[in-house]
Amino acid sequence: MGAAVSLPDAQDKAIIAELQRDGRAPYSAIADAVGLSETAVRNRVKRLTDSGVMQIVAVTDPTQLGFARQAMIGIRASGALEPLAESLAALPEVDYVVITAGSYDVLVEVVCESDAHLLELVSQRIRSIEGVRETDTLMYLKLQQQSYAWGVR
Repeated sequence: MGAAVSLPDAQDKAIIAELQRDGRAPYSAIADAVGLSETAVRNRVKRLTDSGVMQIVAVTDPTQLGFARQAMIGIRASGALEPLAESLAALPEVDYVVITAGSYDVLVEVVCESDAHLLELVSQRIRSIEGVRETDTLMYLKLQQQSYAWGVR
């Protein structure tokens, strides 16, 4: 049986906050900001990434990369939800999948090149997945806010 992963402490959260401000910040600058040694910061970042608590990634603006259509798709399903969620997550256009309680069984965020691409994705591929009963596509008109700083509140 493996060792239990501990929850991030206040110093871990301070490191995460610094990385959320600038994911390319050098460990030395983070160390100065949070009051730890550079080695301690490096070790903590490694532990946080290895354990899956955080990822360090580039966040892009899909519209600047040629993806003109984003949408949230609410799905009502029949049968087991986990296999359905896994099938949806395997689609390259899908960047977010969550199993929910409420009006929809699963919510899926997608990024597409065009309305035609979105139509093909929903009508040909998503609706053909076993367990999908109904879909409700909510097209984004404007992304008002996107924040990743919630993890250290």
